[in-house]
Amino acid sequence: MARTPRAWQRMLSGRRLDLLDPTPVDIEIEDIAHGLAFVARWNGQTRGDYAYSVAEHSLLVEVIFGRLCPQARAGERLTALLHDAPEYVIGDMISPVKAAVGPGYEELDKRLAAAVHIRFGLPAATPPRLKKQIKKADRISAWMEATQIAGFTRSEADKFFGAPDLDMIADLCIHLRPPIEVRADFTTRHARLLQEMP
Repeated sequence: MARTPRAWQRMLSGRRLDLLDPTPVDIEIEDIAHGLAFVARWNGQTRGDYAYSVAEHSLLVEVIFGRLCPQARAGERLTALLHDAPEYVIGDMISPVKAAVGPGYEELDKRLAAAVHIRFGLPAATPPRLKKQIKKADRISAWMEATQIAGFTRSEADKFFGAPDLDMIADLCIHLRPPIEVRADFTTRHARLLQEMP
């Protein structure tokens, strides 16, 4: 008799997260923060002594989103912070790999994102308008990463990510830090946004 492949991952919190059918009760922010702090963006192809993590990227996206949408509510900012949360268990794939993998990755990402959102009191699916605003912040962050730590020229980054409003991000600079520091900042920011939600 053929055995069914294991579809769950044991988390450091002790939870067993079913990757194919995730439930909000198995989502813990400590697991998300820990995982994202150790997942490298750009497949680790960045300058510096530490990888640029998805957790650090998520913190930057939330800051940029706040500048793009200064009237955003705490829940919308929390959605921005958690925009890549599924990557704590499925990793960060660069766009060419996502395209090669096909719709299976996107479906897995959607299910995990819905479970994360429900766990923290957010709509399961991000409203299209909000998703578009977060995507804009995400692309600005990618432009910054590309030019500051990933070896892209400005013209290359403009081509792939669009030219940002440089005045809006003039005071922002990417600093590579140990995962433990990023993890702590991510959980702290998450807790603050949760407290501010109605």
